[in-house]
Amino acid sequence: MTAPESGPAPGVPPAPAVPLASARGRWIVLATVLGSGMALLDSTVVNVALPRIGQDLGADLAVLQWTVNAYLVTLAGLILVGGALGDRFWRRRIFVLGVVWFAVGSLLCGLAPNAGVLVASRALQGVGGALLTPGSLALIQASIRAGDRSRAVGLWSGLGGVGAAVGPFLGGWLVDGPGWRWVFLLNVPVAALCVPVALRHVPESRDPQARGRFDVAGAALGAAALALLTYALIEARSGSPLVVAAGVGGVLLACAFVYVERHRADPMVPPEIFASRQFTAVNLVTLCVYAGFGGFFFLVVLQLQVVSGYSALGAGAALLPTTLLMLLLSASSGALGERIGPRIPLTVGPLLCSAGMLLMLRVGPGASYVRDVLPALLVMGAGMVTLVAPLTATVLASVDPGRAGLASGVNNAAARAAGLLAVAALPLLSGMGPDAYRSAAQFDAAFGRAMLWCAGILVVGSAVAWATVRTPAAWAPRPRCRTQCAVTAPPLEPPQAEER
Repeated sequence: MTAPESGPAPGVPPAPAVPLASARGRWIVLATVLGSGMALLDSTVVNVALPRIGQDLGADLAVLQWTVNAYLVTLAGLILVGGALGDRFWRRRIFVLGVVWFAVGSLLCGLAPNAGVLVASRALQGVGGALLTPGSLALIQASIRAGDRSRAVGLWSGLGGVGAAVGPFLGGWLVDGPGWRWVFLLNVPVAALCVPVALRHVPESRDPQARGRFDVAGAALGAAALALLTYALIEARSGSPLVVAAGVGGVLLACAFVYVERHRADPMVPPEIFASRQFTAVNLVTLCVYAGFGGFFFLVVLQLQVVSGYSALGAGAALLPTTLLMLLLSASSGALGERIGPRIPLTVGPLLCSAGMLLMLRVGPGASYVRDVLPALLVMGAGMVTLVAPLTATVLASVDPGRAGLASGVNNAAARAAGLLAVAALPLLSGMGPDAYRSAAQFDAAFGRAMLWCAGILVVGSAVAWATVRTPAAWAPRPRCRTQCAVTAPPLEPPQAEER
Protein backbone atom coordinates (compact mmCIF):
# COMPACT_ATOMS: atom_id res chain seq x y z
CA MET A 1 0.00 0.00 0.00
CA THR A 2 1.88 2.98 -1.25
CA ALA A 3 1.12 6.64 -1.58
CA PRO A 4 -0.52 7.68 -4.82
CA GLU A 5 1.23 9.79 -7.39
CA SER A 6 0.23 13.40 -7.90
CA GLY A 7 -1.89 12.43 -10.89
CA PRO A 8 -3.69 9.33 -12.07
CA ALA A 9 -2.00 6.78 -14.28
CA PRO A 10 -3.18 6.34 -17.84
CA GLY A 11 -6.48 4.50 -17.91
CA VAL A 12 -7.18 5.20 -14.24
CA PRO A 13 -9.96 7.80 -13.90
CA PRO A 14 -9.50 10.05 -10.89
CA ALA A 15 -12.04 9.64 -8.11
CA PRO A 16 -14.26 12.71 -7.89
CA ALA A 17 -13.67 15.16 -5.03
CA VAL A 18 -17.07 14.80 -3.37
CA PRO A 19 -18.17 17.50 -0.89
CA LEU A 20 -19.19 16.02 2.46
CA ALA A 21 -22.27 18.26 2.61
CA SER A 22 -23.59 16.80 -0.65
CA ALA A 23 -26.03 13.92 -0.72
CA ARG A 24 -23.36 11.71 -2.30
CA GLY A 25 -20.86 12.63 0.41
CA ARG A 26 -23.27 11.54 3.12
CA TRP A 27 -24.02 8.30 1.27
CA ILE A 28 -20.28 7.56 1.08
CA VAL A 29 -19.90 7.99 4.84
CA LEU A 30 -22.99 5.83 5.46
CA ALA A 31 -21.67 2.99 3.29
CA THR A 32 -18.27 2.96 4.97
CA VAL A 33 -19.79 3.18 8.46
CA LEU A 34 -22.14 0.27 7.74
CA GLY A 35 -19.32 -1.89 6.41
CA SER A 36 -16.74 -1.17 9.10
CA GLY A 37 -19.48 -1.19 11.74
CA MET A 38 -20.25 -4.85 11.03
CA ALA A 39 -16.67 -5.88 11.75
CA LEU A 40 -16.37 -3.54 14.74
CA LEU A 41 -19.63 -4.71 16.31
CA ASP A 42 -18.69 -8.34 15.73
CA SER A 43 -15.41 -7.88 17.60
CA THR A 44 -17.22 -6.52 20.68
CA VAL A 45 -20.44 -8.54 20.84
CA VAL A 46 -19.24 -12.12 20.33
CA ASN A 47 -17.44 -12.35 23.69
CA VAL A 48 -20.70 -11.64 25.51
CA ALA A 49 -22.32 -14.63 23.81
CA LEU A 50 -19.58 -17.15 24.63
CA PRO A 51 -21.11 -18.77 27.74
CA ARG A 52 -24.43 -19.35 25.96
CA ILE A 53 -22.66 -20.68 22.86
CA GLY A 54 -20.80 -23.16 25.05
CA GLN A 55 -24.00 -24.30 26.75
CA ASP A 56 -26.03 -24.70 23.56
CA LEU A 57 -23.32 -26.51 21.61
CA GLY A 58 -22.00 -28.56 24.55
CA ALA A 59 -18.56 -27.04 23.96
CA ASP A 60 -15.55 -26.85 26.24
CA LEU A 61 -13.34 -23.81 26.85
CA ALA A 62 -11.14 -24.61 23.83
CA VAL A 63 -14.11 -24.13 21.50
CA LEU A 64 -14.84 -20.75 23.08
CA GLN A 65 -11.22 -19.78 22.51
CA TRP A 66 -11.45 -20.86 18.87
CA THR A 67 -14.72 -18.95 18.43
CA VAL A 68 -12.69 -15.80 19.08
CA ASN A 69 -9.38 -16.85 17.57
CA ALA A 70 -10.48 -18.43 14.29
CA TYR A 71 -11.72 -14.98 13.28
CA LEU A 72 -8.56 -13.24 14.48
CA VAL A 73 -6.19 -15.68 12.75
CA THR A 74 -7.51 -14.92 9.28
CA LEU A 75 -8.11 -11.24 9.99
CA ALA A 76 -4.62 -10.59 11.38
CA GLY A 77 -2.92 -12.73 8.75
CA LEU A 78 -4.69 -11.16 5.76
CA ILE A 79 -5.48 -7.55 6.69
CA LEU A 80 -2.39 -6.19 4.89
CA VAL A 81 -3.32 -8.22 1.83
CA GLY A 82 -6.82 -6.78 1.96
CA GLY A 83 -5.48 -3.24 1.81
CA ALA A 84 -3.12 -4.10 -1.04
CA LEU A 85 -5.92 -5.74 -3.04
CA GLY A 86 -8.01 -2.59 -2.75
CA ASP A 87 -5.13 -0.40 -3.86
CA ARG A 88 -4.52 -2.64 -6.87
CA PHE A 89 -7.95 -3.93 -7.95
CA TRP A 90 -10.21 -1.02 -7.04
CA ARG A 91 -11.13 -0.15 -3.47
CA ARG A 92 -14.91 -0.18 -3.78
CA ARG A 93 -14.87 -3.57 -5.49
CA ILE A 94 -12.79 -5.18 -2.74
CA PHE A 95 -14.79 -3.40 -0.03
CA VAL A 96 -18.09 -4.73 -1.40
CA LEU A 97 -16.59 -8.21 -1.81
CA GLY A 98 -15.50 -8.07 1.82
CA VAL A 99 -18.96 -7.00 2.99
CA VAL A 100 -20.62 -9.86 1.10
CA TRP A 101 -18.00 -12.35 2.28
CA PHE A 102 -18.43 -11.20 5.88
CA ALA A 103 -22.22 -11.52 5.62
CA VAL A 104 -21.99 -15.06 4.23
CA GLY A 105 -19.64 -16.02 7.06
CA SER A 106 -22.02 -14.44 9.57
CA LEU A 107 -24.98 -16.35 8.12
CA LEU A 108 -23.08 -19.63 8.41
CA CYS A 109 -22.14 -18.78 12.01
CA GLY A 110 -25.77 -18.09 12.86
CA LEU A 111 -26.90 -21.38 11.33
CA ALA A 112 -23.99 -23.49 12.63
CA PRO A 113 -25.29 -26.87 13.85
CA ASN A 114 -22.14 -27.65 15.82
CA ALA A 115 -18.91 -26.19 17.13
CA GLY A 116 -16.81 -27.26 14.15
CA VAL A 117 -19.01 -25.42 11.66
CA LEU A 118 -19.06 -22.34 13.91
CA VAL A 119 -15.28 -22.18 14.15
CA ALA A 120 -14.82 -22.68 10.40
CA SER A 121 -17.40 -19.99 9.70
CA ARG A 122 -15.64 -17.60 12.06
CA ALA A 123 -12.45 -18.09 10.05
CA LEU A 124 -14.42 -17.27 6.91
CA GLN A 125 -15.73 -14.13 8.60
CA GLY A 126 -12.16 -13.07 9.29
CA VAL A 127 -11.32 -13.20 5.58
CA GLY A 128 -14.23 -10.88 4.87
CA GLY A 129 -13.11 -8.56 7.66
CA ALA A 130 -9.61 -8.41 6.19
CA LEU A 131 -11.07 -7.34 2.84
CA LEU A 132 -13.49 -4.68 4.09
CA THR A 133 -11.70 -3.15 7.09
CA PRO A 134 -8.76 -1.48 5.28
CA GLY A 135 -11.00 -0.23 2.48
CA SER A 136 -13.54 1.53 4.68
CA LEU A 137 -11.44 4.55 5.63
CA ALA A 138 -9.47 4.46 2.37
CA LEU A 139 -12.70 5.04 0.41
CA ILE A 140 -13.36 8.23 2.35
CA GLN A 141 -9.76 9.35 1.93
CA ALA A 142 -9.92 8.78 -1.83
CA SER A 143 -13.42 10.13 -2.49
CA ILE A 144 -14.14 13.10 -0.20
CA ARG A 145 -12.57 16.41 -1.21
CA ALA A 146 -9.51 17.48 0.77
CA GLY A 147 -11.14 20.34 2.65
CA ASP A 148 -13.90 18.09 4.02
CA ARG A 149 -11.82 14.98 4.59
CA SER A 150 -10.97 15.51 8.25
CA ARG A 151 -14.63 16.15 9.11
CA ALA A 152 -15.69 13.06 7.16
CA VAL A 153 -13.15 10.89 8.98
CA GLY A 154 -14.24 12.40 12.29
CA LEU A 155 -17.85 11.51 11.49
CA TRP A 156 -16.82 8.01 10.41
CA SER A 157 -14.74 7.36 13.53
CA GLY A 158 -17.33 8.91 15.85
CA LEU A 159 -20.16 6.77 14.52
CA GLY A 160 -17.88 3.74 14.64
CA GLY A 161 -17.06 4.53 18.26
CA VAL A 162 -20.75 4.72 19.12
CA GLY A 163 -21.21 1.32 17.50
CA ALA A 164 -18.36 -0.16 19.54
CA ALA A 165 -19.79 1.32 22.74
CA VAL A 166 -23.26 -0.08 22.03
CA GLY A 167 -21.92 -3.45 20.85
CA PRO A 168 -21.62 -5.33 24.16
CA PHE A 169 -25.03 -4.01 25.29
CA LEU A 170 -26.63 -5.05 21.99
CA GLY A 171 -24.94 -8.44 22.13
CA GLY A 172 -26.22 -9.07 25.64
CA TRP A 173 -29.74 -8.09 24.65
CA LEU A 174 -29.66 -10.45 21.68
CA VAL A 175 -28.27 -13.35 23.70
CA ASP A 176 -30.87 -12.96 26.45
CA GLY A 177 -33.65 -12.32 23.92
CA PRO A 178 -33.82 -14.04 20.51
CA GLY A 179 -30.61 -16.00 21.16
CA TRP A 180 -26.87 -15.94 20.50
CA ARG A 181 -27.28 -16.84 16.84
CA TRP A 182 -28.68 -13.36 16.20
CA VAL A 183 -25.34 -11.87 17.23
CA PHE A 184 -24.16 -13.16 13.84
CA LEU A 185 -27.40 -13.03 11.83
CA LEU A 186 -27.76 -9.31 12.52
CA ASN A 187 -24.89 -8.70 10.08
CA VAL A 188 -26.89 -10.01 7.12
CA PRO A 189 -29.47 -7.18 6.87
CA VAL A 190 -26.73 -4.61 7.54
CA ALA A 191 -24.76 -5.99 4.59
CA ALA A 192 -27.91 -6.05 2.46
CA LEU A 193 -28.22 -2.29 3.06
CA CYS A 194 -24.52 -1.52 2.71
CA VAL A 195 -23.87 -3.19 -0.67
CA PRO A 196 -26.41 -1.31 -2.81
CA VAL A 197 -25.51 2.00 -1.15
CA ALA A 198 -21.81 1.42 -1.91
CA LEU A 199 -22.42 0.32 -5.50
CA ARG A 200 -24.71 3.26 -6.26
CA HIS A 201 -23.03 6.13 -4.43
CA VAL A 202 -19.35 5.37 -3.67
CA PRO A 203 -16.96 6.26 -6.53
CA GLU A 204 -14.38 3.69 -7.57
CA SER A 205 -10.68 4.37 -6.97
CA ARG A 206 -7.33 2.65 -6.78
CA ASP A 207 -3.65 3.43 -6.33
CA PRO A 208 -2.04 3.96 -9.77
CA GLN A 209 1.40 3.22 -8.30
CA ALA A 210 0.41 -0.23 -7.04
CA ARG A 211 2.18 -2.80 -9.16
CA GLY A 212 4.29 -5.94 -8.89
CA ARG A 213 3.30 -9.38 -7.67
CA PHE A 214 1.30 -10.05 -4.53
CA ASP A 215 3.17 -11.56 -1.63
CA VAL A 216 0.99 -14.67 -1.49
CA ALA A 217 3.75 -16.71 0.16
CA GLY A 218 4.21 -14.14 2.93
CA ALA A 219 0.48 -13.93 3.64
CA ALA A 220 0.08 -17.72 3.69
CA LEU A 221 3.13 -18.25 5.92
CA GLY A 222 2.04 -15.55 8.38
CA ALA A 223 -1.53 -16.85 8.71
CA ALA A 224 -0.39 -20.49 8.95
CA ALA A 225 2.19 -19.67 11.63
CA LEU A 226 -0.46 -17.89 13.72
CA ALA A 227 -2.90 -20.78 13.29
CA LEU A 228 -0.39 -23.45 14.33
CA LEU A 229 0.88 -21.49 17.33
CA THR A 230 -2.68 -20.80 18.43
CA TYR A 231 -3.58 -24.49 18.13
CA ALA A 232 -0.50 -25.51 20.10
CA LEU A 233 -1.30 -23.08 22.94
CA ILE A 234 -4.99 -24.00 23.17
CA GLU A 235 -4.37 -27.76 23.08
CA ALA A 236 -1.10 -27.75 25.05
CA ARG A 237 -2.65 -29.52 28.05
CA SER A 238 -2.89 -32.74 26.08
CA GLY A 239 0.85 -32.85 25.45
CA SER A 240 0.24 -35.01 22.39
CA PRO A 241 2.86 -35.34 19.65
CA LEU A 242 0.49 -33.51 17.28
CA VAL A 243 0.41 -30.48 19.57
CA VAL A 244 4.19 -30.46 19.90
CA ALA A 245 4.54 -30.74 16.13
CA ALA A 246 2.10 -27.84 15.68
CA GLY A 247 4.12 -25.66 18.03
CA VAL A 248 7.41 -26.47 16.32
CA GLY A 249 5.80 -26.02 12.92
CA GLY A 250 4.41 -22.64 13.92
CA VAL A 251 7.84 -21.41 14.99
CA LEU A 252 9.43 -22.72 11.78
CA LEU A 253 6.77 -21.06 9.64
CA ALA A 254 7.26 -17.78 11.51
CA CYS A 255 10.99 -17.98 10.73
CA ALA A 256 10.17 -18.79 7.11
CA PHE A 257 7.88 -15.74 6.99
CA VAL A 258 10.74 -13.50 8.14
CA TYR A 259 13.09 -15.07 5.58
CA VAL A 260 10.62 -14.64 2.71
CA GLU A 261 9.89 -11.02 3.62
CA ARG A 262 13.61 -10.22 3.74
CA HIS A 263 14.31 -11.70 0.31
CA ARG A 264 11.25 -10.76 -1.77
CA ALA A 265 11.39 -7.78 -4.12
CA ASP A 266 7.85 -6.74 -3.14
CA PRO A 267 7.19 -8.09 0.39
CA MET A 268 3.92 -7.66 2.25
CA VAL A 269 5.88 -6.30 5.23
CA PRO A 270 9.05 -4.57 3.94
CA PRO A 271 11.78 -5.25 6.55
CA GLU A 272 13.25 -1.77 6.09
CA ILE A 273 10.22 -0.24 7.78
CA PHE A 274 11.65 -1.63 11.03
CA ALA A 275 14.84 0.36 10.45
CA SER A 276 13.00 3.07 12.39
CA ARG A 277 13.78 2.21 16.00
CA GLN A 278 10.80 4.26 17.08
CA PHE A 279 8.47 2.22 14.89
CA THR A 280 9.90 -1.04 16.22
CA ALA A 281 9.63 0.18 19.82
CA VAL A 282 6.00 1.25 19.47
CA ASN A 283 5.09 -2.10 17.94
CA LEU A 284 6.68 -3.88 20.90
CA VAL A 285 4.53 -1.74 23.18
CA THR A 286 1.51 -2.59 21.02
CA LEU A 287 2.17 -6.32 21.37
CA CYS A 288 2.24 -6.07 25.16
CA VAL A 289 -0.73 -3.73 25.49
CA TYR A 290 -3.10 -5.57 23.17
CA ALA A 291 -2.12 -8.97 24.56
CA GLY A 292 -3.33 -7.66 27.92
CA PHE A 293 -6.48 -6.19 26.39
CA GLY A 294 -7.28 -9.34 24.41
CA GLY A 295 -7.03 -11.59 27.46
CA PHE A 296 -8.98 -9.16 29.64
CA PHE A 297 -11.98 -8.69 27.35
CA PHE A 298 -12.16 -12.42 26.60
CA LEU A 299 -12.30 -13.39 30.26
CA VAL A 300 -14.12 -10.54 31.97
CA VAL A 301 -17.53 -11.24 30.40
CA LEU A 302 -17.15 -14.90 31.37
CA GLN A 303 -16.27 -13.89 34.94
CA LEU A 304 -19.29 -11.61 35.22
CA GLN A 305 -21.68 -14.27 33.93
CA VAL A 306 -20.19 -17.48 35.32
CA VAL A 307 -19.03 -16.21 38.73
CA SER A 308 -20.89 -13.00 39.53
CA GLY A 309 -24.24 -14.17 38.17
CA TYR A 310 -24.79 -11.40 35.62
CA SER A 311 -27.05 -11.98 32.64
CA ALA A 312 -25.55 -11.59 29.18
CA LEU A 313 -27.22 -8.18 28.94
CA GLY A 314 -25.85 -7.18 32.34
CA ALA A 315 -22.33 -8.30 31.45
CA GLY A 316 -22.43 -6.44 28.14
CA ALA A 317 -23.79 -3.26 29.70
CA ALA A 318 -21.15 -3.46 32.43
CA LEU A 319 -18.42 -2.76 29.86
CA LEU A 320 -19.97 0.48 28.60
CA PRO A 321 -17.91 2.85 30.82
CA THR A 322 -14.61 1.74 29.27
CA THR A 323 -15.70 2.26 25.68
CA LEU A 324 -17.57 5.49 26.49
CA LEU A 325 -14.45 6.97 28.08
CA MET A 326 -12.48 6.20 24.93
CA LEU A 327 -15.21 7.64 22.74
CA LEU A 328 -15.47 10.88 24.71
CA LEU A 329 -11.85 11.56 25.64
CA SER A 330 -9.63 10.12 22.90
CA ALA A 331 -9.42 13.45 21.05
CA SER A 332 -8.26 15.23 24.22
CA SER A 333 -5.74 12.47 24.86
CA GLY A 334 -4.38 12.84 21.33
CA ALA A 335 -4.01 16.60 21.81
CA LEU A 336 -2.17 16.06 25.11
CA GLY A 337 0.17 13.58 23.45
CA GLU A 338 0.97 16.15 20.77
CA ARG A 339 1.98 18.66 23.46
CA ILE A 340 4.06 16.45 25.75
CA GLY A 341 5.25 13.75 23.36
CA PRO A 342 4.50 10.00 23.36
CA ARG A 343 6.82 8.68 26.07
CA ILE A 344 4.79 9.62 29.14
CA PRO A 345 1.35 8.58 27.79
CA LEU A 346 2.73 5.26 26.55
CA THR A 347 4.30 4.66 29.96
CA VAL A 348 1.47 5.81 32.21
CA GLY A 349 -1.38 4.37 30.14
CA PRO A 350 -0.39 0.69 30.48
CA LEU A 351 0.20 1.17 34.22
CA LEU A 352 -3.33 2.51 34.65
CA CYS A 353 -4.73 -0.42 32.66
CA SER A 354 -2.70 -2.79 34.81
CA ALA A 355 -4.16 -1.21 37.95
CA GLY A 356 -7.66 -1.61 36.53
CA MET A 357 -7.05 -5.31 35.95
CA LEU A 358 -5.77 -5.75 39.49
CA LEU A 359 -8.93 -4.07 40.76
CA MET A 360 -10.89 -6.76 38.91
CA LEU A 361 -9.57 -9.22 41.48
CA ARG A 362 -12.32 -7.82 43.75
CA VAL A 363 -14.99 -9.09 41.34
CA GLY A 364 -16.26 -12.42 42.58
CA PRO A 365 -19.53 -14.13 43.54
CA GLY A 366 -22.25 -11.57 44.19
CA ALA A 367 -20.02 -8.66 43.18
CA SER A 368 -21.57 -5.21 43.41
CA TYR A 369 -21.34 -3.31 40.14
CA VAL A 370 -20.90 0.12 41.72
CA ARG A 371 -18.48 -0.98 44.42
CA ASP A 372 -16.46 -3.68 42.65
CA VAL A 373 -16.85 -3.65 38.85
CA LEU A 374 -17.25 0.02 37.95
CA PRO A 375 -14.05 1.32 39.64
CA ALA A 376 -11.95 -1.28 37.84
CA LEU A 377 -13.47 -0.44 34.46
CA LEU A 378 -13.09 3.31 34.99
CA VAL A 379 -9.40 2.94 35.79
CA MET A 380 -9.01 0.57 32.83
CA GLY A 381 -10.78 3.05 30.56
CA ALA A 382 -8.61 5.92 31.77
CA GLY A 383 -5.52 3.93 30.87
CA MET A 384 -6.82 3.09 27.42
CA VAL A 385 -7.72 6.74 26.80
CA THR A 386 -4.22 7.77 27.87
CA LEU A 387 -2.32 5.47 25.57
CA VAL A 388 -4.28 4.51 22.42
CA ALA A 389 -4.41 7.85 20.57
CA PRO A 390 -0.72 8.70 21.27
CA LEU A 391 0.25 5.15 20.26
CA THR A 392 -1.45 5.57 16.87
CA ALA A 393 0.07 9.02 16.39
CA THR A 394 3.55 7.73 17.21
CA VAL A 395 3.25 4.88 14.71
CA LEU A 396 2.36 7.34 11.96
CA ALA A 397 5.02 9.87 12.95
CA SER A 398 7.80 7.25 13.02
CA VAL A 399 7.72 6.59 9.24
CA ASP A 400 7.62 8.63 6.06
CA PRO A 401 4.12 10.00 5.30
CA GLY A 402 3.94 7.86 2.17
CA ARG A 403 4.15 4.74 4.33
CA ALA A 404 1.49 5.75 6.85
CA GLY A 405 -0.98 3.19 5.52
CA LEU A 406 1.57 0.36 5.65
CA ALA A 407 2.78 1.33 9.13
CA SER A 408 -0.77 1.50 10.44
CA GLY A 409 -1.59 -1.88 8.87
CA VAL A 410 1.45 -3.54 10.44
CA ASN A 411 0.58 -2.05 13.83
CA ASN A 412 -3.06 -3.14 13.54
CA ALA A 413 -2.06 -6.69 12.54
CA ALA A 414 0.44 -6.88 15.41
CA ALA A 415 -2.26 -5.88 17.89
CA ARG A 416 -4.70 -8.49 16.61
CA ALA A 417 -2.02 -11.21 16.62
CA ALA A 418 -1.12 -10.30 20.20
CA GLY A 419 -4.77 -10.54 21.23
CA LEU A 420 -5.31 -13.94 19.66
CA LEU A 421 -2.15 -15.40 21.20
CA ALA A 422 -3.21 -14.05 24.61
CA VAL A 423 -6.65 -15.66 24.30
CA ALA A 424 -4.91 -18.92 23.39
CA ALA A 425 -2.28 -18.79 26.15
CA LEU A 426 -4.03 -17.30 29.18
CA PRO A 427 -6.23 -20.29 30.07
CA LEU A 428 -3.12 -22.48 29.94
CA LEU A 429 -1.01 -20.08 32.02
CA SER A 430 -3.74 -19.60 34.61
CA GLY A 431 -4.58 -23.28 34.99
CA MET A 432 -8.06 -22.96 33.49
CA GLY A 433 -9.29 -26.43 32.60
CA PRO A 434 -11.54 -27.33 29.64
CA ASP A 435 -14.68 -27.23 31.81
CA ALA A 436 -13.66 -24.36 34.09
CA TYR A 437 -16.34 -22.00 32.80
CA ARG A 438 -19.01 -24.46 34.02
CA SER A 439 -17.79 -24.13 37.64
CA ALA A 440 -17.95 -20.73 39.34
CA ALA A 441 -15.32 -21.65 41.94
CA GLN A 442 -12.81 -23.02 39.42
CA PHE A 443 -13.26 -20.14 37.01
CA ASP A 444 -12.99 -17.51 39.74
CA ALA A 445 -9.65 -18.87 40.94
CA ALA A 446 -8.25 -19.11 37.41
CA PHE A 447 -9.56 -15.65 36.53
CA GLY A 448 -7.58 -14.13 39.40
CA ARG A 449 -4.38 -15.72 38.13
CA ALA A 450 -5.15 -14.61 34.56
CA MET A 451 -5.61 -10.98 35.66
CA LEU A 452 -2.16 -11.11 37.27
CA TRP A 453 -0.71 -12.27 33.95
CA CYS A 454 -2.56 -9.53 32.03
CA ALA A 455 -1.45 -6.86 34.51
CA GLY A 456 2.13 -8.12 34.30
CA ILE A 457 2.34 -7.94 30.50
CA LEU A 458 1.02 -4.38 30.64
CA VAL A 459 3.72 -3.43 33.14
CA VAL A 460 6.25 -4.90 30.70
CA GLY A 461 4.74 -2.73 27.95
CA SER A 462 5.07 0.34 30.15
CA ALA A 463 8.72 -0.45 30.85
CA VAL A 464 9.42 -0.96 27.14
CA ALA A 465 7.83 2.42 26.36
CA TRP A 466 9.84 4.23 29.02
CA ALA A 467 13.09 2.63 27.90
CA THR A 468 12.70 2.89 24.13
CA VAL A 469 10.14 5.51 23.01
CA ARG A 470 11.47 9.00 22.44
CA THR A 471 9.92 12.19 21.12
CA PRO A 472 11.24 12.85 17.59
CA ALA A 473 13.06 16.12 16.97
CA ALA A 474 10.18 17.25 14.74
CA TRP A 475 7.19 15.86 16.68
CA ALA A 476 4.20 16.73 14.55
CA PRO A 477 1.81 13.77 14.61
CA ARG A 478 -1.37 14.12 12.60
CA PRO A 479 -3.70 11.32 13.67
CA ARG A 480 -6.79 11.47 11.50
CA CYS A 481 -8.98 9.21 13.63
CA ARG A 482 -9.30 11.56 16.59
CA THR A 483 -12.40 9.87 18.02
CA GLN A 484 -11.35 6.32 18.79
CA CYS A 485 -12.81 3.25 20.43
CA ALA A 486 -9.91 0.95 19.64
CA VAL A 487 -10.60 -1.86 22.10
CA THR A 488 -9.42 -4.71 19.86
CA ALA A 489 -6.73 -2.98 17.77
CA PRO A 490 -5.43 0.50 16.91
CA PRO A 491 -7.36 2.20 14.10
CA LEU A 492 -6.20 1.71 10.54
CA GLU A 493 -5.05 4.70 8.52
CA PRO A 494 -5.17 4.75 4.71
CA PRO A 495 -2.29 5.91 2.53
CA GLN A 496 -2.09 9.65 1.91
CA ALA A 497 -4.48 10.59 -0.87
CA GLU A 498 -3.70 13.31 -3.35
CA GLU A 499 -5.03 16.71 -2.32
CA ARG A 500 -7.99 17.75 -4.45
